[in-house]
Amino acid sequence: MYRMRMTEAQHRSLCTHLFPGDGLEAVALVLCGRRLAHERHALVVREVVPIPYQLCDRRPDRVTWPTSLIDDLVRKAYGKGAAIVKVHSHVADFRKFSAVDDSSDRDIFAAITSLLDDGLPHASMIMLPDGELFGRVVGADGVPMDAIDAITAVGDGIRMWSEARSRSAGSFAVRHAQAFGKGTTARLGTLSAAVVGCSGTGSIIVEQLARLGIGRLVLVDPDVVEDKNLNRILNSGKEDSYLHRPKVHVLASAVAHMGLGQEVVPLQMDLHTREAVEQVAGCDVIFGGMDGVEGRHLLNRIATFYTLPYFDVGVHLKADGVGGIEQISGAVHYLQPGRSSLLSRGVYNMERVDAEAMRRTDPGMYKRLVGEGYLRGIDEDRPAVITINMFFASLVVNDFLARIHPYRNAHNSSFAYVGASLSEMQFYLEGETAPCELLARHVGKGDVTPLLDRPSLS
Repeated sequence: MYRMRMTEAQHRSLCTHLFPGDGLEAVALVLCGRRLAHERHALVVREVVPIPYQLCDRRPDRVTWPTSLIDDLVRKAYGKGAAIVKVHSHVADFRKFSAVDDSSDRDIFAAITSLLDDGLPHASMIMLPDGELFGRVVGADGVPMDAIDAITAVGDGIRMWSEARSRSAGSFAVRHAQAFGKGTTARLGTLSAAVVGCSGTGSIIVEQLARLGIGRLVLVDPDVVEDKNLNRILNSGKEDSYLHRPKVHVLASAVAHMGLGQEVVPLQMDLHTREAVEQVAGCDVIFGGMDGVEGRHLLNRIATFYTLPYFDVGVHLKADGVGGIEQISGAVHYLQPGRSSLLSRGVYNMERVDAEAMRRTDPGMYKRLVGEGYLRGIDEDRPAVITINMFFASLVVNDFLARIHPYRNAHNSSFAYVGASLSEMQFYLEGETAPCELLARHVGKGDVTPLLDRPSLS
């Protein structure tokens, strides 16, 4: 299975160059990072390189250009496992590779793979006048291998063009189709979602995604069910806490019991492991339901390197100290690669991230520095109520649905942040802010050494 991912800005750049309005075909090259895997191989757009019109022979049904123009990209890709993708336009709505395309791809990609000499596949794509993309993977001999199963452009909305045949949605999804359309229901069946943090909000997100018909779920959480969790983890019971069953296994069993046909991958491990990062990077969308900030910062990093949409949900119940509640609030953040991050939005600072990292890796040192006043302690046992978790977990899944099937009266750009105070019964909306200076430069890097540029993951 092969996926292609890009940002909305990169897709727009391709559209602008490939369709200048003169009715002639055009071509661009794309440098991609990878999520290298046998079963879910992804190409992640790093750089779009338009081929100048004046260097091409452009006609309504073909475009030719000097193949020497690949040399610069080959130098950038060499030794890094990067992919080179050729993208050209079909000015007519012709959804097929032509014989001319076949011949061109054989010549170009035979040269590219010979120069890179790493045995990795590359790709060729065609853009249609409405912006739709389809493509194929090309092997070392320049011969087409497989179709690209899905191409995604991540922006205020999530656009996906899929070659994969969705598993049958079944009658259980009929009511969803009535609300969102058969196209959306079918698309959900082709998607893979990672849910990181499978407790109060995470278990409710899993329940909704499964019953909406999502095709594949990757569940990440290192913890087991305890008595204190039973007031808020869906599908958990006293037997689970007594037997110390992992949260991810309890939820995976519940999804299997539904019998709706999802593939579920339960990972009882911390996100800060190579296997967990690689599994999350292989999904199409990320949902974060964690209390702390270190894991959320890492998810934002994964989403950036691998060009994934990231939905974060947080709930805050502030006790008044005398048995009551002073404030009930929560927030849903939608994070796009290359745009603002949880860090740049001020949700946390790096001091807090570092403190949580120390608590995880060196608890003795953490306790000593907190006791000596050198480090600010972290609130580890906050109140949680299932009704509040359900409200905000539903809010984040509905935001996801709005991104793949816009249904709100206002444009999706208005909802980068949706906060709510249930104490005041008020909603607070914010749009995108400036790009995150720390993360924006990493968009589309894909697999690097060390993983995510983090030595701890090497």
